Amino acid sequence: MSDSRIPGVDDGTTATGVSTTQVEAEAPLDPTTYAELEEIAARYPQPRSGLLPMLHLVQSVEGRVTSRGIEACAAILGITAAEVSGVATFYTMYKRRPVGDYHVGVCTNTLCAVMGGDEIFARLKDHLDVGNDETTADGKVTLEHLECNAACDYAPVVMVNWEFMDNQTPQSAVELVDDLRAGREVTSTRGPRICTWREAERVLAGFPDGRVDEGPAAGPASLVGLGIARERGWSAPSSDEGEPAATGSTADTKTEAVAQADTSRAESETVEEKTE
Repeated sequence: MSDSRIPGVDDGTTATGVSTTQVEAEAPLDPTTYAELEEIAARYPQPRSGLLPMLHLVQSVEGRVTSRGIEACAAILGITAAEVSGVATFYTMYKRRPVGDYHVGVCTNTLCAVMGGDEIFARLKDHLDVGNDETTADGKVTLEHLECNAACDYAPVVMVNWEFMDNQTPQSAVELVDDLRAGREVTSTRGPRICTWREAERVLAGFPDGRVDEGPAAGPASLVGLGIARERGWSAPSSDEGEPAATGSTADTKTEAVAQADTSRAESETVEEKTE
């Protein structure tokens, strides 16, 4: 008789046969989450490519990367738990300790630091009474200093669950975390209303929440270069590899940008095939 039990899900064992009571004394990963992990893996020609979004899904359910989540990912992908752990401990977005409802990341890289990021981080540590990568006693806010939020044109920048909060000051940052802890609605400077960290992790796992177009996607400072290029008729030059020159047209919407990118990629691939 074959054993149809799912490792680490409903039989009380991990993929390596170790009782889940011996691994952080956790209950089995629920079958619904396991099925969604399988769904993610099935999106990719090489299932292992799905590991990053799979770990985000684990965090959306567990609040962190747990041992049972690691074991489930390993079982689905046919790799070892050690290999999954190696990925989960390499990237700082994956957490092994519980994260609060709101992950507040303060950029302390060069430009943001000079513009006040270090002062913001110091003020928030004192105000929240936490250290780096620690969570407030009420479980609401996890504070972390980040190397770069990729938003230097709006320095100093704070991110809440990976959504931008631009041009911050120590005082505005304090007001921000107070609003989050009080349950007041907070809207990103360039993005949607702030959701919880677990909800954001589910989106990163590839399960959209329908709010991708909520709020502005870019601000004036980010579009200065685009405006200059349009005024002067600039376009990208053709490459030495024979790729088609840019037409000079610029996408005005996300849909147009995706279409242009897909067309450019298809044209370049066609050129490569002809020269092989």
